Amino acid sequence: MTGGSSGLGRHFCKLLAAQGVAVTAAARRTEALDSLRSEIAQAGGEATTLELDVASADSVAAALEGRAFDIVVNNAGVTVASPALEHGTQDIDAVIDTNLKGAFRVAQTAARAMHAQGREGAIVNIASILGLRVAGHVAAYAASKAGLVQLTKALALEWARYGIRVNALCPGYIETPLNRDFFASEAGQALIRRIPQRRLGRPEDLDAPLMLLCSDAGAYMTGSVLAVDGGHLVSSL
Repeated sequence: MTGGSSGLGRHFCKLLAAQGVAVTAAARRTEALDSLRSEIAQAGGEATTLELDVASADSVAAALEGRAFDIVVNNAGVTVASPALEHGTQDIDAVIDTNLKGAFRVAQTAARAMHAQGREGAIVNIASILGLRVAGHVAAYAASKAGLVQLTKALALEWARYGIRVNALCPGYIETPLNRDFFASEAGQALIRRIPQRRLGRPEDLDAPLMLLCSDAGAYMTGSVLAVDGGHLVSSL
């Protein structure tokens, strides 16, 4: 699990551990990973940690090459919120290097190990509905997630013959401590009213979809793009 130190990544690690998965949580912030490992152990689960920066090819190689994984969740992601006219080159590079190139590096390294060891596996890329539909002030993020959706399909096509499934999970707007204040504001409430279910998603709304893509329950799914968004994608323009 990349991006396992906080937010949805931390939630997903706990979910998988509770289902009996031996979790490897990877992120740049090792202190947060240590506390996550303790929480999982106290709950009776199993977890190890890895210091990993997906934006660095050297970091990915050092952390992942030669390891065996049956499930890989590409969750690491960053964003830049500003008008497209103000996006700087460094901003764009940071978003693309993490959200798209980083996911490619991790998926490729894991798939090479699976193939070399004759193992089948599941790779789940955490994309976004913003990879399928756009919003203002997040041009680089939307482009990176759209690229991740297409990357998912391309890898699924090539790796199906090896028994490696690659799917994308596209969350809509999920309430977290980081965005709670915004969604309590007038602008945030207006956005919620545009969601057909008239509510934000909760992290647990993603639990069953993630488990479907990670487990044998989704054994005949590859190249799928699964949106969990309260109907946001089908809302009227």
